[in-house]
Amino acid sequence: MQIHPVRTEADHDVALARITKLMGAKAGSDEGDELDILVTLVDAYEVKHFPMDTPDPVTIIKFQIEQQGLTRKDLEPMIGSRARVSEVLTGKRTLTLPMIRRLHAGLGIPVDLLVGIHPIPRRHSERSRRKPPVAVSRTGRRVAAQAGGR
Repeated sequence: MQIHPVRTEADHDVALARITKLMGAKAGSDEGDELDILVTLVDAYEVKHFPMDTPDPVTIIKFQIEQQGLTRKDLEPMIGSRARVSEVLTGKRTLTLPMIRRLHAGLGIPVDLLVGIHPIPRRHSERSRRKPPVAVSRTGRRVAAQAGGR
């Protein structure tokens, strides 16, 4: 058993080939121990060089309903009305805590994946709909307030 760190792609390829040969080795044997060590080394290399992002909650929900043979209609008890389900699945609305709890219970999706960090849909805020601030001059005339003030 000649084991060394997996630092390069060539090391990775050699380790994978050896792992393939060792598959099915009896646990606790020399070959089984070598397999355990190589798998740990390859895993560490792959985590460092081939990181995988966690999918967003909507992708996870879509995958889960596909895997379970469900439809959007089946999500209504967990998310809300048909329109609400559509808004969530198109990314126009984020999941609320009660939705997350119901999806976790109903679909078995881990809560931490449903809470995942995802962008919040941008809406026009009240501030952007308001008219610009107006000031009253000393003469009593209404004038638009200047940004920056004097």
